[in-house]
Amino acid sequence: MKKYKIIITTGLLLSLVVFLSSCSSTESTYSKVDSNNIVYTKSGVQLWGENCVRCHSIPSPASYNDTDWETIGLHMKVRANLTSIESKKIFNFLKAAN
Repeated sequence: MKKYKIIITTGLLLSLVVFLSSCSSTESTYSKVDSNNIVYTKSGVQLWGENCVRCHSIPSPASYNDTDWETIGLHMKVRANLTSIESKKIFNFLKAAN
């Protein structure tokens, strides 16, 4: 019985670590060049996969038309706390892929 509790506790801790690492800040998507310049390094498809799947299953880009993606983009920029650059890259990818 003791062994069973240890296995469950270990599994829960590992799940928590995986969850917390997936919720890392958006700073990891930037690489600093100097104190005044930031170079964006991730593509729209990478950002889409990393950000959207945290809260819900991601629909196919063809699920919505360009106008729908614009509306969804405004809403999700606020809900997901996306930067302007991130939201532009994500929704440019989605509109290009539909």
